[in-house]
Amino acid sequence: MGILSGLKRLGLGNLEKTDIYETEKEEARQKKKEAPQAAPKPQEKDLIYEKSYECPVCGSAFSSKIMKSSKARLVGADQDLRPRYEVIDSVKYDVVMCPICGYAALGNSFTHISPGQAKLIKENICSSVQITVYHNDTYSYEEALERYQLALASAMVKRAKASEKAFICLKSGWLLRGYAESLQNSQNSQENLENLAQLEEMKKQEEEYLENAYKGFMEARQTENFPMCGMDEITMDYLLSVLAMRFQHYDVAARLLSTVLTSPSASSRVKDKAREMKDLVLQELRKR
Repeated sequence: MGILSGLKRLGLGNLEKTDIYETEKEEARQKKKEAPQAAPKPQEKDLIYEKSYECPVCGSAFSSKIMKSSKARLVGADQDLRPRYEVIDSVKYDVVMCPICGYAALGNSFTHISPGQAKLIKENICSSVQITVYHNDTYSYEEALERYQLALASAMVKRAKASEKAFICLKSGWLLRGYAESLQNSQNSQENLENLAQLEEMKKQEEEYLENAYKGFMEARQTENFPMCGMDEITMDYLLSVLAMRFQHYDVAARLLSTVLTSPSASSRVKDKAREMKDLVLQELRKR
């Protein structure tokens, strides 16, 4: 006999076999059912859009995939300022390329081209370029690398400033780093083994691009005005100090870091990072 067996005498026999906590259980089930479901994690394709352009070289209308900065979630940055976003590698979407004539440049400089430069592009790029056609929802690393190569070729041909060429080299290095990381994160161990040679080659190419970025920015720092590639003087000096240390130019790194540390306009966050770096630089200098 249950604890509710006496209810029949009271005319409530229909409740004798009821779970005394059924009401609470039903309410809990209902709340769980009505609770808002967590939004699905966005995919890379959800964080880009097609932006319309008119090519300043050939006049063709086209669109280029651009990252939605307001939607992408920034989770950090590498020491050399490479941004890291959740789900998406923003660097893949920084180059705008005309699919008709092959002219390419970083988005912030794509339309900044003189008639003389356009003529050089037509003569040296458009007349012979062979463009690979892709039909993907996103830019693969292979496609992005081709776009960066065309951007660098265009910058060289149109005799762009050292800073523009250096910035393309910097971002090309970042792109290769992201590509290598995507391969290393593969769950297939056999695939990782097969990618070892490719990863080693990517590392060499990344170093070559970053060294060219360092050389170009050092030249630009002496000959161009700030802001440069969206960076003020403090940001540029910090970036150059990171690159100088990477290539064992410790005396240059120490000098640049001192400039950052004594600048009244440098933020406390930048100065903290500069102090940490300077300690490492001084350790290396003492080894000499």
